[in-house]
Amino acid sequence: MTGATTRTLPLDDLHRAAGARFGAFAGWSMPLTYPAGVMAEHQHTREHVGLFDISHMKLIEVSGPDAAALLSKACPLDAAALGERQSKYTFLLNEQAGIIDDLIITRLGAERFMVVANAGNAALDEAHLRELAAGFNCTINPLDRVFLAIQGPDAWAALARAGIETGELVFMHGFEPRKDWFVSRSGYTGEDGFEIGLPEADARKLLETLLADERVMWIGLAARDSLRLEAGLCLHGQDITDEINPVNAGLMWAITKGVRADGQFVGAEALRAALERGSSEKRVGLKPQGRQPVRAGAQLFDEAGNAVGRVTSGGFGPSVGSPVAMGYVSAPLANAETKLFADVRGTKVPVDIHPMPFTQHRYRKG
Repeated sequence: MTGATTRTLPLDDLHRAAGARFGAFAGWSMPLTYPAGVMAEHQHTREHVGLFDISHMKLIEVSGPDAAALLSKACPLDAAALGERQSKYTFLLNEQAGIIDDLIITRLGAERFMVVANAGNAALDEAHLRELAAGFNCTINPLDRVFLAIQGPDAWAALARAGIETGELVFMHGFEPRKDWFVSRSGYTGEDGFEIGLPEADARKLLETLLADERVMWIGLAARDSLRLEAGLCLHGQDITDEINPVNAGLMWAITKGVRADGQFVGAEALRAALERGSSEKRVGLKPQGRQPVRAGAQLFDEAGNAVGRVTSGGFGPSVGSPVAMGYVSAPLANAETKLFADVRGTKVPVDIHPMPFTQHRYRKG
């Protein structure tokens, strides 16, 4: 425990037995690395199977006759149009179209949906949904589950060996294979993989089988961050916040044209106004020249020394073999020809704008 208010994962004892080094994240004591170290953990996930404890995140079941209507009010989403088992990446927006949180919502039945919320925002998300639910005939039920991510090219095979049949599940689909279990084919690494919410007793049994497989290795938060950064995936609180809208964040692909035009979601008018104005700044991939990583918070300058942006995430990309980062720059400068410099403790490090993702996504889409 790192403080009186820091929460402990249900499987904390397993991580300690595995030699984890812990740190605080979003109010939780989280495994940062294991004895293999961040570089080996990162590469093992890319080559075999990484096992992540993501129980700091929250599963929230929304059910009832008005469940789809509530979610379509809360998010820029046509929840009623989702097919059963279909998952959708979406957002909770405020009235200014700032991103309160990014979510994945899966339709489990005619009147049942599963919402996956980020750790630091889970309580806020639940309160926000409950406030919006006034007048809707539906129930909001936060679930007490262990939540695991199994990621990497051998993830399907490792689960099959452990007796978990995922059938024909493809990327961004989810289902309930047994009572109180939720399985989706999704993740935060750019690799094929699964996220599984299940009761603690079941999780301990599953982990015993999974960890007997030499392809499976515990992976900490540090490698989770380098994996998602290489994959060009946003971290809420850094790359997206309640002061950044989906237009500037380059995330409008997650909102269908019909919802953009006619959706009655919270923040709809502000988002439509932002679309009409166009981006004032844009989220871009950044590749520092040389070996010096550029971290979140570094300011970006043009050749004349004018401040033109900021880095929101940065570090070393083990699969890329070089530093990688993402951040925001003034919209007119968001092109590959722009010469930028990041201020790293008083040193100007040349930085190139680079397409994202830095490593190719390998999701199973069909």
